[in-house]
Amino acid sequence: MFHKKNQIKLLILLKNAYRKHFRGYSNKEINLKMRVLNVAEKNDAAKNIAGHLSGGNLQRREGFSKFNKIYEFNHTFHGSPSTMIMTSVSGHLLGYEFQDAYRLWNSCSPLELFDIPVVKECPKDYINIKKTLVREVRTCNILVIWTDADREGENIGFEIINVCKEVNPRIQVYRALLSEITKQSVQRSMTNLGSPNKSISDAVDVRSELDLRIGAAFTRYQTMRLQKVFPEVLSKSLISYGSCQFPTLGFVVERYKDIQNFIPEQFWKIKVHHKIENIDVEFAWQRIRLFDEICCRVLYERCQENPTAFVLKVTKKPKSKWRPVPLDTIELEKAASRKLGINAKETMKIAEKLYSQGFISYPRTETNIFPKELNLSNLVQLHLEDNNWGDFAQRVLNNGPSPRQGKKSDQAHPPIHPTKYTHGLQDKERKVYEYVVRHFLACLSQDAEGEETIVNIEINGEKFLANGLRIIALNYLEVYPYDKWSNKQIHDYNQGQSFMPTGLEMIDGHTSAPNLLTEADLISLMDKHGIGTDATHAEHIETIKSRLYVGLENNKYFVPGELGIGLVEGYDNMGFEMSKPHLRAELEADLKKICEGTKAPSLVLREQIAKYKEVFIKTTEQVEKLDQSLGKYLRIQPVALQNNGQHQSMAIKNIRKCPACKKSTLVLKQKTNSPGFYVTCNGFPACRNTYWLPPSVIDAKVTDNVCSQCPGGIQLIQFQFSPRSMQPHYPDTYDGCINGCDSLLCEILQVDISTSRTSPSNTQSNNKNIITTNQNRDQVCCQCGDGAKLLTVTRETPNKGRQFYGCSKPISTPDRCNFFLWADGQFSGSTHTQLNNRTNNQNNNRHMNNSYRAKTQNNSGHGQRKCGLCKQAGHTRRNCPQS
Repeated sequence: MFHKKNQIKLLILLKNAYRKHFRGYSNKEINLKMRVLNVAEKNDAAKNIAGHLSGGNLQRREGFSKFNKIYEFNHTFHGSPSTMIMTSVSGHLLGYEFQDAYRLWNSCSPLELFDIPVVKECPKDYINIKKTLVREVRTCNILVIWTDADREGENIGFEIINVCKEVNPRIQVYRALLSEITKQSVQRSMTNLGSPNKSISDAVDVRSELDLRIGAAFTRYQTMRLQKVFPEVLSKSLISYGSCQFPTLGFVVERYKDIQNFIPEQFWKIKVHHKIENIDVEFAWQRIRLFDEICCRVLYERCQENPTAFVLKVTKKPKSKWRPVPLDTIELEKAASRKLGINAKETMKIAEKLYSQGFISYPRTETNIFPKELNLSNLVQLHLEDNNWGDFAQRVLNNGPSPRQGKKSDQAHPPIHPTKYTHGLQDKERKVYEYVVRHFLACLSQDAEGEETIVNIEINGEKFLANGLRIIALNYLEVYPYDKWSNKQIHDYNQGQSFMPTGLEMIDGHTSAPNLLTEADLISLMDKHGIGTDATHAEHIETIKSRLYVGLENNKYFVPGELGIGLVEGYDNMGFEMSKPHLRAELEADLKKICEGTKAPSLVLREQIAKYKEVFIKTTEQVEKLDQSLGKYLRIQPVALQNNGQHQSMAIKNIRKCPACKKSTLVLKQKTNSPGFYVTCNGFPACRNTYWLPPSVIDAKVTDNVCSQCPGGIQLIQFQFSPRSMQPHYPDTYDGCINGCDSLLCEILQVDISTSRTSPSNTQSNNKNIITTNQNRDQVCCQCGDGAKLLTVTRETPNKGRQFYGCSKPISTPDRCNFFLWADGQFSGSTHTQLNNRTNNQNNNRHMNNSYRAKTQNNSGHGQRKCGLCKQAGHTRRNCPQS
C-alpha cells in the first residue's frame, strides 16, 4: 500500500512538471506536438515569414550567430499543433575548397588543380550559423527550407539539409517556394509544401566546382608568372581569371578596339528646309547620303536648276508609343543604371532588401508575363492613397488592369512588382521602389496615342520626306517619366501642292565610331551571349572593376585598363578566344540541361574540365605571347623567364603513403625562399610529418621508377649532390630510395621515410625534457671521440619516452658537440646495427659520415627556434617552405 502511494505521488509530480514545461497547451497538444525547424536565406526574410505565420505572436531568442536570430511560435503543421522554430543562414553555408595540402599557392602545380580532390565545407565566418542549425535540429521532427526559389537558393537549401541530416538523419524535409513575402503568399506556400529539387542544386555544385578549379588554376599561374615577369608594377597584384569575368572584360575590350580601329569616312548629302513663321520643317533626302562628292554635287546642282518642291503624298496615321512589359531582373538593372544613376550591383542589393521587407516581389526573375492567377487589381488598390500616383492608380482600376505581356517565363517567379505600399523610404531605396511601382502601373495602363504625318516631296527628280507628330493621349506616360515622347510640328501640306523651299544645301559629314559601352549595354551583351545569369551579371561587372581591368570614363562609359587589354590581347594572340563568350555560353547551356534532368552533372563536369585543361596546357606553351602583349601596354620590357612547359616542372609526384597520418601521401618539395629540398606530407597542416634534406642536395626530383626492394611501390628519387660533398667514389648524381632499404644513402641524408617524424633529425632536445641513464654508455661514440650518453625524451611529443644518444659533456660546455642518434637504431634511416657494422668494417665511411654529420648539425643546439607557421625547426615563418 505504501509503495502504491509513492507511485501515485511520483506520477503526480511528473505530470505537474510536464504541464509546467508545456504550459498553455491542452492534453491533445501535449501528446501530438511536433517541432518544425524552418530556415530562410536571410535574417530579414526569416523575421517577416515568422511574423506572417505567427500573426505577430512570437518569441525571439539568440542563436550562436548574432546576425541570425531565432523566432519561435505555435502553428499548425499538416493539421497537427506544432512548435515552429524559424531561423536563417546568410547566403551559402558551405563552399567548395581544395584540400588543405593544396590551398597554398606553391603547394602544387596550377595544372593539378583541374584534378585534385575538392571538399565542400563551412567557412570560419559561418561556423556559428552552422552550430545554431545543429543545435536546433536535434530536437526537431521536420525541416522546412524557405530559401530563395532560384538555383542558388535551391543549392543553399541542400547545404542546410546536409548539415541537418548529419546530426538528425531521420528528419523529414519539405520545400517552401515564395515569390513575395506577403501574408497570403507565405500562408499559401505553407499549405503547398513540396520537395527540394536535387537537379537544380546539382547544377550549382557543378558550376561552383568548375569556377573554383578553372579560376584557381589560371589565377595562380598567371599571377605567379606575371609577378616575376613585371616585378616593378605587378609584384603585389592579384591577376585573377574567371570564366565569366573574362568574357565580360572581352566585351569592353572589343568595343574599345572597334573605336580605336575605326577610320572615319566622309560623306555628302542634300538637305531641304521649309520655314513658315516659327515652324521650320526639315526634309530628309531619300538617298540618305553618298560617299562620292562629285555624284552628290551633280544631283545637288540639278535640284538648284529647278528648286520648286512638289508634294507627292501626305500620309496621316495613328502612332503609338508602347507601354513597358512587366519588369524582369535584367530590365531593372539596365533601367536603374540608365535612368536612376544606380549601378547594377547596388540596385540588386537594394531590391533584395525591399523584397526581404515585403515591399516588392522576388527581384531575381526572368519572367515578363503576369500569371493569370495573380490578382492585379488588389495590388493596384494598395496605391490609391499615394499623392504622386494615386489618381493614376484609380484610373487603372476604372479601366481594368490591362498588362502588356512579354514573351519570357522562368516558370518560377512572376515579374517584379510592388507587394506593399510604403512612403517612408529614403534616397536610393525610395528611387528603386518608386521605379518598380511606376513601371507596374504603367504596364497595366494604355499605350500613349498620337497621330503621325508623313509628307513626301520631289525636287527635279530627287525625293525627300518629313514627318510630324501630334500627341493625342499620354496615357502611361503620365505615371512613367522615364520615357520621353513629344510633339513635332509640321505644316499642313496637301497632295499636289507646290512650294519654294527656304533652304536647299549640300552638306558633308563623317561617319562616327560607336560609343563606349555603358553598364546597361554590357548587361545586354552578357544576357544575349549567355554569360552568367540575371543573378550574377552585376557581380561579374563589379569584379572586373575591382581588379582594375576596366575603369569608368565620365562615371558612365567602360574603358579597359592597361592590364585588362593586355590580358585579353595576349590570350587572343594564342588563338583561344578566351575573352569570347563561346566557352562559358556552352557551360550555361549544359547547366540548364542539368536542371532539366537531361544531362548528368558528372558528365558536364568531366567535359568542361577537359576543355579548360587543354586550353591551360596550350597557354603555358605559348605564354610568352601574354608577356609580350602586357609589356606593350604596360610599356615595360618583360623579364625573360624560361618556360619549358612550366606547368610540368612545378608538378608534385607522390613518393609513398605518409607513415604518420596514413591518409595522405609524402611528396618532394623545394623550399620557397631559399635553396634546398624536403619531403613532407601533403596533408599539411593536419599532418606535419616532414623530412629535411641536407644542403649538399642541390637538386632532387621524383622519378617514374619504383624501388625493387621496398613493398608498396615506393618511388625512387634522383639526387644531385654538390661536388666533393659526398664520400669518395660516391656519384654526384644518384637514383635511390630513402625508405630505409638503401642504408648508406639514408645515413648520408639522415632521412628514413619509413617512420614518421615531425621535426628535423638534427634538432637537439632541451635538457629540461631529458633524463639520463648509464645503460650501454660506451657502445656509441660522439663526435668528440668520447662515449655518448643515453638520454630519454620527456617532452609531450610523438617521441616521448624514446631514448637517444647525445654528447656526454654538459650542455653549458662550449666545445660540446651536437651528436644525436636514436637508441632504437632508427637514426634517420640507419639502424643501430648498421651503424656498428660500418664502425667495425668501414672505417673510412664512418669517418666521412661523422664529418658530414658534424657539418650538417653545427647550426642546431639548445633551444633552437621553430617556425611559427609549420612548427618545424631550421627556418622562420618568413622563409617557410609551406608559405
